[in-house]
Amino acid sequence: MFSRRFEPPQTKSLSKSGRHRRASSSFTKEAGISKRSLESGRRRAGTVSNAGASESTLGGPISAIVTLVVGQEQRIFAAHENILSASPFFQSVLQNQMMDSQTKKISLPDEEPEVFSSILEYLYKGDYYPRLVHNKKRNAWELEEAGEDGRSEATIYHHSVEGELLKDTAIYCAADKYGLEDLKRISLRKQGLQSGIQASTILASARYAYANTPDTDSKLRAHYLALIIRSRSTFKRSGTMQLEMFNGGTQLFFDLFVALCNHVDDISSAA
Repeated sequence: MFSRRFEPPQTKSLSKSGRHRRASSSFTKEAGISKRSLESGRRRAGTVSNAGASESTLGGPISAIVTLVVGQEQRIFAAHENILSASPFFQSVLQNQMMDSQTKKISLPDEEPEVFSSILEYLYKGDYYPRLVHNKKRNAWELEEAGEDGRSEATIYHHSVEGELLKDTAIYCAADKYGLEDLKRISLRKQGLQSGIQASTILASARYAYANTPDTDSKLRAHYLALIIRSRSTFKRSGTMQLEMFNGGTQLFFDLFVALCNHVDDISSAA
């Protein structure tokens, strides 16, 4: 699943079946509000879930448009007010007028534009690219195939860590912040379909997950603990793992110790 050599990292395929993904291009532009931005959510038909879609926007009266200024680069996004209201976070912001009432503008300086683009795509379509597709023959979920370029971008550069993270992890944490439980389930499932990720990226993403989810989170944190344990032969030789454990500063490694102890106990009991 992982490359045996981590310094320097090498780019590998991130999907077991050779499927890749391309970056979403919906809902953004450099300045101003674009009609194309608002209509791009209708281009690709078919979703895993309709939880994020709003019938009133697609087939009824169109609500007011809200401008969102995202990230350090102040990227401009536009969305219908009733679409944003599917998120408890944005519903509270809109109801309590915690924004510029004259321009209907919301600032999200700490959010990554690429992550927010996927959030907005989900709110309009119930999923984000690459979509989950159910393979009836195998009775399994897969990521839809990429375009002609065949490129995959499972990771993004995240300013908060000044490095690469798994995009699905960042989306999960953002979904938790915005109160989008179905999106959390989708992003978690997609992470389970990734492979060939560098150990350093896995550890950075695990640390980010612990820093941006509550202690009560039982999904994403457990995913990383299980992932590291399954690939322990790789991680125990990782210089990055040694450095991360030395630096500490996170609950991750104590939880990992407990999980490893439980794993050993299970093996001993079965013997």
